[in-house]
Amino acid sequence: MNDRRDELARGLAAVHERIARSCATAGRPAEEVTLVVVTKFFPASDVRLLHELGVRHVAENRHQEAVAKREECADLGLTWHFVGGLQSNKAAAVGGWADVVQSVDRPKLLPGLTRAAHERDRPLDVLLQVSLDPPGSGTGRSGVAPAGAGALAAAVQGAEGLRLRGVMGVAPLGGDPAEAFALLARVAGDVRTVEPAATWVSAGMSGDLEAAVEAGATHVRVGSAVLGNRPSRR
Repeated sequence: MNDRRDELARGLAAVHERIARSCATAGRPAEEVTLVVVTKFFPASDVRLLHELGVRHVAENRHQEAVAKREECADLGLTWHFVGGLQSNKAAAVGGWADVVQSVDRPKLLPGLTRAAHERDRPLDVLLQVSLDPPGSGTGRSGVAPAGAGALAAAVQGAEGLRLRGVMGVAPLGGDPAEAFALLARVAGDVRTVEPAATWVSAGMSGDLEAAVEAGATHVRVGSAVLGNRPSRR
């Protein structure tokens, strides 16, 4: 266990250093960027070690795995993010355990998330997932089109129990992440005209967090750079 703790500590230190360098380049305080460690497929024991090392935000993308892991780590007081594509028939269930749902990309998800917020009797934080893929790319990746983000933001505003925090995006494979994250920053500005408090920009992963931070990301979602190679799916 000590070997694994040391491995995670080295990964975290390296990622924090990358964030700090990128913030310095952009003229931003490093404290403006929250590290969300993506723990999907990794055991609850790793989550506990991450907590010991100072991590307070973790992310999952599979409902059943997340429920079990959160129950095992219920005493830690972590903030749990859902970052996967969300089916409308799973929205209420995911909203039952997630503190933040980062992948709201269509109005059809809102009734289930609203129901979850009512059942838990506290607001549910949500981000709009914006598609950064070129039009017609056919990647099948989730995300509202940039031109539709304002209307979706207004729909979230009208959904009782949901708190619009901002936007999330994934840079296209093989594309220029700086260009993609610049587009996300523009969409984030459009969303803030609907909800001025929606200041979160979740962007950047292990391979492109520098470009995201320099474009204004407030949250980066990092898995392998902290945890190492992903274990086989169970």
